[in-house]
Amino acid sequence: MKAATALAGAAVLTGCAATPARADPQAAFFAALSARCGQAFAGRIETNEAADAAMQGKAMVMHIRRCTPDRIEIPFHIAGLGPDGGWDRSRTWIVTRTANGLRLKHDHRHADGTKDAVTLYGGDTANAGTATRQEFPVDAESIAMFTRTGRSVSNSNIWAMEATPRGFAYELRRENRHFRVGFSWDAPVEPPPAPWGW
Repeated sequence: MKAATALAGAAVLTGCAATPARADPQAAFFAALSARCGQAFAGRIETNEAADAAMQGKAMVMHIRRCTPDRIEIPFHIAGLGPDGGWDRSRTWIVTRTANGLRLKHDHRHADGTKDAVTLYGGDTANAGTATRQEFPVDAESIAMFTRTGRSVSNSNIWAMEATPRGFAYELRRENRHFRVGFSWDAPVEPPPAPWGW
């Protein structure tokens, strides 16, 4: 009887040892972006809403420009919408690792590099997501900023990012609003010159 019990216990322990640790989807997502640090990719708008009419048909570039173990900065450039008719380089997506998951913030700047009145808004992940898609519901700090600046319509924003084997996508959703841009890993490009000497 003792031998049978010992064998059963050994079998349980063996089974536990053979069970692989669960992969962290957020770590995998972050690693997928970090692996392409320094590269820039061409893309386009994938939605067709009146609010984004000026972006339709415009060349777009996302540049995974700066990376640390806990932070990735991704400038997003749009051709033809800059103050001089050139590149609009006012937006940078910033993804950081936190104690509880991932955070997305939007750094908005004017052409001279000064901060826009509405900047560093975004949110934190509310769940583990997947290795290819992470969602960021708007946070309290951003809601306060939107309310203060007359943009309460954005108080229910949910942003998302995707990093699949085919490419990258950025998305914004709320009631009656959907904005999405996509970029192919197969379309690497030289990024537009960095503004403000950064």
